[in-house]
Amino acid sequence: MGVSSYSRFTACARDTAELDEAGEMTCELIARLLGRNHARHVYDNEGAIGRNRKGEMHFTQAFLAFKGTLGMGAVILKGGFPEGKGLVERVIGYFETSFLPGRRFASVDDFNQQLTTWLRRANSRVHGTIRCRPSDRIREDLGSMLTLPPVLPDVCQRRSTRIARDHYVRFGTCDYSVHPRAIGRRAEMKVDLDWVVVTVAGDEVARHTRSLAPHRTITDPAHSRARRALKESPSHDQPAPGDIDVEVRDLDTYDHALGVA
Repeated sequence: MGVSSYSRFTACARDTAELDEAGEMTCELIARLLGRNHARHVYDNEGAIGRNRKGEMHFTQAFLAFKGTLGMGAVILKGGFPEGKGLVERVIGYFETSFLPGRRFASVDDFNQQLTTWLRRANSRVHGTIRCRPSDRIREDLGSMLTLPPVLPDVCQRRSTRIARDHYVRFGTCDYSVHPRAIGRRAEMKVDLDWVVVTVAGDEVARHTRSLAPHRTITDPAHSRARRALKESPSHDQPAPGDIDVEVRDLDTYDHALGVA
């Protein structure tokens, strides 16, 4: 969730329940919604963004690349200083008291649809501080914002992992199944706000809707069927160590090779 300091216009990423810890996805989504980007963003003292050490801001390499692509500035607040982004804190309080109470959500899409409708009304109300509608004042705000680059930065999270025998990968606190043909192989995992995708050498071996609920195990039925078929196949049965025939080489061969025969 982001707030424009001049117009008080509020924009929100689609999946408010779980945003990327670095805030990069939030920033990009808000930029997409507005069509432009703010010249400077204010962040909490978050490790994924960087740290404010005695007034000096030290950004992570990933965030430096992100903000450099957008050409924007950034400020990291000192730890324990929520007043530094009071505009956002007040909007979050307004969201929690005016939008959430009494509502029911059938799905993430339902949540997003209701949120979009509510935000439209919230931005059209007369704001108590600026005494005008944020939806009217945003036009002036947009005039001072930065244009977006032709290609927006890639904010997907990526990691490489080897697929274990249980053929699941973990992202956050959730486990996602992978086709068992990938067991033992190095896989690439790509995660955005919507999807968790796993590939092996360019071959897609898993695609799941990203879970917004913590501590869940998400299994593709096709992966379960493939696992059962693998277990039932004759080639899956491995002989016990004592049943394996091992060639025993004649020791005279070594004597001949060493010239002592």
